[in-house]
Amino acid sequence: MEDLEIKKKITIMVAVMASVLFVALNQTIVGTALPMIVADIGGIHYFNWVFTAFMLASSVTAILVGKLSDIYGRKPFILAGLAIFTIGSLLNGTSDTIFQLIAYRTVQGFGGGMIMSTAFTAVGDLFPPRERGRWQGLMGASFGIASVFGPTMGGYIVDHFQWHWVFWIFLPFGVVAFFLIWRLFPQTAQSGKEPIDFAGAVLIAGTIIPLLLAFSWAGTDYAWTSPQIVGLFAISAMMLVFFIWVEGRATSPILPLHLFRNSVFTISNAVGFMMGLGMFGTIMYMPFFIQGVMGVSATQTGFIMMAMTLSNVTGSAISGHIMTATGRYKRLALAGLLVMFGGLGAAACLHVDVATWMVVVNMVVFGFGLGTCFPIFTLTVQNAVQHRLLGVATSSAQLFRQMGGTVGVAILGTIMNGLMGQKLHEITRLTEQLPERVEDQIGELTNPQVLMDHERLARIQQSIPEQTQGVFTQLIGELRDALGYALNGAFLAAACVLFVAFILTLFLKELELKTTNK
Repeated sequence: MEDLEIKKKITIMVAVMASVLFVALNQTIVGTALPMIVADIGGIHYFNWVFTAFMLASSVTAILVGKLSDIYGRKPFILAGLAIFTIGSLLNGTSDTIFQLIAYRTVQGFGGGMIMSTAFTAVGDLFPPRERGRWQGLMGASFGIASVFGPTMGGYIVDHFQWHWVFWIFLPFGVVAFFLIWRLFPQTAQSGKEPIDFAGAVLIAGTIIPLLLAFSWAGTDYAWTSPQIVGLFAISAMMLVFFIWVEGRATSPILPLHLFRNSVFTISNAVGFMMGLGMFGTIMYMPFFIQGVMGVSATQTGFIMMAMTLSNVTGSAISGHIMTATGRYKRLALAGLLVMFGGLGAAACLHVDVATWMVVVNMVVFGFGLGTCFPIFTLTVQNAVQHRLLGVATSSAQLFRQMGGTVGVAILGTIMNGLMGQKLHEITRLTEQLPERVEDQIGELTNPQVLMDHERLARIQQSIPEQTQGVFTQLIGELRDALGYALNGAFLAAACVLFVAFILTLFLKELELKTTNK
């Protein structure tokens, strides 16, 4: 594929980016619409599984397909991924129960994992490392575009149409992407004769699934020291031991262990893991600060977060262009991580009375640093391995970044809850001054989640007698302070992780970006 005419390469990249955008838009549009969907079909207690099922299926599929695409080529898997994802989207729109929705989202996860794994690897097939930076940056921009328009479109659809169209509106997009890939994408099989490592596939799935479930449930559904969480960690550790033993003896391992002896591969994936923690931690918890501490509406929150997305797209495009032009990446990576660290460090200093423009600037800084780094560490992994292992290398980079996000959200949530608990006992003294007949409301006012629901907060205030309004105002003020204090601690922890990533990157060996895939 490297020897194709540039016009055909660009046409293929348009098809690949259309596939990535199809998946990304489906992901971002669902988040806004999900509360309305659950309100219609029920199952609020299983709400998180709609995301967890997709994450588990896509994570496991991506690493497995990475190896298989090295053997049999990218085209069969990106076509299969598009077909499965499109079918999953169609089925999601027909869901009558939360369990059907979870099952169909799992189907989507299998397809999404195939698409993401092969799409980013296809860039490596089409272009040598020296030219990939620009295209990796544009691929990252696809996620940015989806993050900008997806939530807005999701909200518009559920407000003006039936929620089913959230899943159906992009079905023609998937059909067009399938047709383009089928007609334009050449077959790139390496050999097709290597044996499939079924044992390794089962064991790596057995390692990843319990680990991600443990971090998804810990601190929310179960305590960190509960038998369920400890048991999941134990199962994951046991499976990892078996996986290492099997892979060391496999003829064609699903994840060759010798890759971890390559310092560039290992350091790049470790940094990617830490970046995932910082990225998903910020995306997950910054809206809590904006809505809960600052008291800004959900719509305004979307616009503030959009600043981060747009700067992310800009940073990704600039970073990719610089790498292609200069062939250098280490200083760029260090600069991006330092900017991310600065953005999160500043977030750790935000307070209740902070001006909105300061938060926007903060988001722009963090987003630009993230965008600068985003294409780099996939490229460094690809550049450090032989081309026959391109699929394995690319999917491993995606897996570590996604696992970092899952682990990070859980750990930062635990930090936030712990710090919040320290402050809540100081707030309970104020509730004693409120009338006993508002006992239910008092219980709500000791839960920081009430700060995110401004309409419910207004209803509670209206139900409290006028003579205690001053106490109510003081209580809400202290609750906002407590939530801000807890979130500051979570952001500071994430910033420390990014600083470790910066230090680790200092030891990253800067290999010359290859000018050919041969």
